[in-house]
Amino acid sequence: MDRTNIVKKGYNKIARTYLSIRPEDSEDVLLLHELVDRLPQNANVLDAGCGAGVPVTRFLSRFFNVTGVDFAETQIELARNLVPRATFICKDMRELDFPDHSFDAICSYYAIIHIPRETHNLLLQDFYRMLKPKGLLLVCMGSEDLENDINEDYCGTTMYWSHYDVDTNTAMIEACGFTIIWSKIVTDSTYPESTHLFVLAQR
Repeated sequence: MDRTNIVKKGYNKIARTYLSIRPEDSEDVLLLHELVDRLPQNANVLDAGCGAGVPVTRFLSRFFNVTGVDFAETQIELARNLVPRATFICKDMRELDFPDHSFDAICSYYAIIHIPRETHNLLLQDFYRMLKPKGLLLVCMGSEDLENDINEDYCGTTMYWSHYDVDTNTAMIEACGFTIIWSKIVTDSTYPESTHLFVLAQR
């Protein structure tokens, strides 16, 4: 099973559909104010797994110099049109080669949960590497133990999820060197029957 290709193909297929159901004033989006309140104007921010750039990248680009990364080509094409103030790169976020200490903050919404959970630790370590000292991490993780989950009709496509429970995720973030400022369980903005763990942490 090519789990990466399932996600990439799926989000390319439903790019416009998914964009149409993403609210811009939901609880998860409002959490972005935490970065606005804690970072200087024009700080360098990475949006890892940015999708079509709306609402997260577009909101962040009002205040910061934002680089969005996503491996789904259709998503990046949409993002470049919808959020011209940001810079977008079409690449797997697990394969980024930015120099150490490149960013004041890294944000990742609804992306880590779509990659095999055995790779989450390495990804968080790489986020730590790319952050400046005292840099901030705002991430969406899983709220329950789910090793390999496939839904064959997610907005009209097949989709894959993989993540750990709340305690495992918070322990993993701390083990990578981060200090957790807060963690919250947030209802999914597009599927209210699901919840996710959001964590704000500092290097």
